[in-house]
Parts: sequence; C-alpha cells; structure tokens
Amino acid sequence: MYAVFKRELFSLLNSLMAYITIGIFLLALGLLLWFFPDTSILDYGYAELTGFFSLAPFLFMFLIPAITMRSFAEERREGTYILLATRPLTDWQIIGAKYLACLVLVLFALLPTLVYYYSISALGLPKGNIDGGAVTGSYIGLVLLGAAFTAIGIFASSVTRNQVIAFAFAVFICFITFQGFDAMSQIFGLQYFENILLNLSVNEHYQSISRGVLDTRDLVYFISFVMVFLGITRLVIGGRKW
Repeated sequence: MYAVFKRELFSLLNSLMAYITIGIFLLALGLLLWFFPDTSILDYGYAELTGFFSLAPFLFMFLIPAITMRSFAEERREGTYILLATRPLTDWQIIGAKYLACLVLVLFALLPTLVYYYSISALGLPKGNIDGGAVTGSYIGLVLLGAAFTAIGIFASSVTRNQVIAFAFAVFICFITFQGFDAMSQIFGLQYFENILLNLSVNEHYQSISRGVLDTRDLVYFISFVMVFLGITRLVIGGRKW
C-alpha cells in the first residue's frame, strides 16, 4: 500500500495539471480575499479570517475534483488497473493509497494559506489581535471538509474512464452534499424533516467546527461520510470486470 501511495503521490507531484490547479486555487483565493472589494479582508475591517473560511469550501468544490479525477479514470482509460489489481493488494489498500495521496496534495495546497493568518495577525490593532482558537478550529473543519470532498472525488473517478465526466460528477456531488441539504430543509412541506436534512448537510457540520468547538458528533459525521463514499467506491471497483 505504501508503494502505491508513493506512486500516486509522485505521479500527482510530477503532473503539471496539479500545479496549475493549485496555482489557480491560490490565485483566486488571494484575489477574492485581498483585492475584490466585496470580499476583501482589508475592507471588512476586523482581524479575522471568516471570509477565507466561507470562500474556501466553494473553491474546494473545483480544486479537489480536479486533483482526484485521474485516480481511477486514467487507470481505466490506459488499462493499467489490471496490473495494479494483480499485485498482492486488496481493493481497500488500493483505494486507501489513492485517497491518501490525493488528500496529502490537498493539504499541500492549504499550507500557503497560513500566510493569511500571519498577515491578519500582523495587521491587527493591537498586533496579534486575532482569535487563534477560532482559526485553528476553522482549519480543522477545512481539513475534514477536504477529506470528505476527496472521498467524493475518488468515488466519481471510479465510475467512469473519462476524467472530465469524473470532474463534473464530483463537483455536482460536492455541491449537493454541501449546499443541497440546506436548501431542501427550507422547502415548503419538508419542515418535519428539517433537522434530519440539516444533520446530513456537510455545511452544517463544517460551520459547527468552524465556531471553534470540536464536537465528537461532527468528527463522527465526517469519518462516517468518508467511509461511506470509500465503501461505495469499493463496491464499484470490486464489482467491475476491468
């Protein structure tokens, strides 16, 4: 499994597409947070990163599917999965290796954003006037959100051999799980199911952690979410004749 993980990670790191995708993600985030007046931290006037943690999930919906879309789709298109499947590895080990490699790259994309925390801390009056606990909790929430979206991306890549279709499918599922349940809970006639739909919403649990309170219910939700989508991926690749 470790060998497959290294192979996948080095393959991603040697891919120009990964660097272009991460570069676009950081550029878009930087422009939205520092230059565009409607979302600028400087115009907001408060030493906090609420804008960053509000915008990042929507950019994640495009960044993460772009990273994961080649995981299984490329293997199917090139016919190399058969070689991988003949190794002494279980389906779970293959899925886990690909998932962890993509997740590491997502975390790599998040590292440069720590500069925002330092910048706001330095610009605050007085200097250092920023709620470090809330920022830490929000980053934990963002990492868990990235883990959830990565599991969706791995699943989407396993159902098709076309990377573009895998990307579009993953974006759609990410949007539905993040915003769809919230919207459905507001539909007239579904008020009785409002609490159920909100409990299923990724956004609801992400916002809960972002408040700086690390609830075990939120952790269980994200772990269960990841395992469900990886489990579906296991059913897909396990039941297919490659």
